[in-house]
Amino acid sequence: MNPAPRSSKTFVLDTNVLIHDPESLTRFERSKVVLPLAVIEELDSFKRLNDERGFAVRQAARQLDRLRAKGKLSQGVAFEHGGSIVIEHRRVERLPSQLEGSSAKKDNDILATALFLKEKGENVVFISKDMNLRIKAEILGLETEDYEREKAPIQGLYKGWREVTVSQADIDKLFKEHKLAEIAGVADLRPNEFLILKSVENPSASALARFKAGQGLVPLQAQHKPWGVKPLNVQQRFALDLLMDKDISLVTLIGVPGSGKTLLALAAGLEQVFESRLYRRLLISRPVVPVGRDIGFLPGSKEEKLSTWMGAVKDNIEFLCDSTGQVTQDEVLAEATDIFDSEKIEVEAVSFLRGRSLPRMYIVIDDSQNLTPHEVKTIISRAGEGTKVVLTGDPYQIDNPYLDAASNGLSNLVERFKDQKVAGTVKFDKIERSGLAALASELL
Repeated sequence: MNPAPRSSKTFVLDTNVLIHDPESLTRFERSKVVLPLAVIEELDSFKRLNDERGFAVRQAARQLDRLRAKGKLSQGVAFEHGGSIVIEHRRVERLPSQLEGSSAKKDNDILATALFLKEKGENVVFISKDMNLRIKAEILGLETEDYEREKAPIQGLYKGWREVTVSQADIDKLFKEHKLAEIAGVADLRPNEFLILKSVENPSASALARFKAGQGLVPLQAQHKPWGVKPLNVQQRFALDLLMDKDISLVTLIGVPGSGKTLLALAAGLEQVFESRLYRRLLISRPVVPVGRDIGFLPGSKEEKLSTWMGAVKDNIEFLCDSTGQVTQDEVLAEATDIFDSEKIEVEAVSFLRGRSLPRMYIVIDDSQNLTPHEVKTIISRAGEGTKVVLTGDPYQIDNPYLDAASNGLSNLVERFKDQKVAGTVKFDKIERSGLAALASELL
C-alpha cells in the first residue's frame, strides 16, 4: 500500500516494515499507527547487528524514543500533523489451534494484537513485507497490505533509451551540426536519454544520439574501448558513454545475467583509475548475504567471507585481463592478483560502506536489486566530491524475501533519478554471454 491520510483506519505495522524503511512511521501521519509489543521485542533483538538491518533498527528506535519524550506510547502519542502512535501489549487470548505452539511465535503475537484491535471495533489494516504473514492475516479475517511507498512502476520502468523514426534530413543535420535542438514528434526527452534514430526514407540509415540538458541531441561518435573491451551492441555503447563521462555521477545498469553490465562497469572503472587516473580508487561492493543476514554469520576472516561472495567480480576481472585471448592463464592470474593487491582497488561488503567518506572514487555496487531503497540512499549519501557511483542488477533476480521487482532499491533509484542531469540509466535487452545462457534466461 501507499500510505495516505486515512484517519478512520488503524494501521498495525509488522517489524519488517520498520527495517525496510526506518522512516515508515512518518508515512502514516494523520492516521492511528499501532506497534504490537512483539515488534519492539523483535527490534531489540536486531539492534546490535553490524549490518544495514541493525542500522535501520537503531534509526527506528531513536525515532520511537523521540516520540516517547512527548508522552506515553502505551496510551498514544500524537504525530505533529495529526494521528497518533500506540505501542499495544494486549492481544486475543487464543489463536486458531493450527497456530498455537507454532515456531513463528513473534509473528503470531503480532497477529494476535491486530485481532484484538479488530474485535474492539477498530478498522484494522495489517501492514507487512512478509507475504506468508499477510496470507495468514487474511485467513484470520484481517485486511492486509504490503508496504509499497517506494515501489517503482516496474512494467514501465524507465530504460534510458528509445527508438524513433525521423526524417533523413534530421539525421543529416545531426551529423552536420553535431547537435539537434528538437525532432518533430519526439517529446519529453529526459537528461542523458539515448535515441536510436531510424530514417523514414531509408530504413537502413540510422544514428545514435544522446539528449543533453541545455544542448539538445548530440551524436554518439566516440566508441569507447576501456581496458580493451569493445561494446557488442547498442545498449553496451550507451552504457559506456555514461560510464566514461566524467560529468555523470550516477549510472544505473539494468539487465539479465550475461548482458555485460557488470563487465562494462568494471572495465570503465579500471580504465579511469589505472590509466586516466580520473579517480583515485576503484571500490567494488555487493550485498554480502542477499537475504540480509549479518556478515558475522559467515565463517572465516572478513577477507575470506568477502571472497565467498565476490567470485563473480573476480571472474570479470580475470576476463578483462584476458580481453585479447592471447595470454596464458598464469599471466591472467598474475595480472588479476596485481590489480587486487594494488592500493587502487578495494573489495568491500555493502554493510561496511556506511559511515565512510568516499571522495574521488569509482564505486560499483553489483547485485543492487537486493538492497532496499533506504540502503541505496545510505550508500549514495556517502559519495564524496568527484565520486562516481555505478549500480548494476536485475530487478527480476531478487533473493531478499521482503523485496520484489518494484520495491527494491535499484528500481526505486532509477525512477527517482530519471530527470537528473548528473544521472543516466541503460536497460539491456540482449545477452552476450553464450547461446545456452541466453536460452536459460528466455525459457527458464
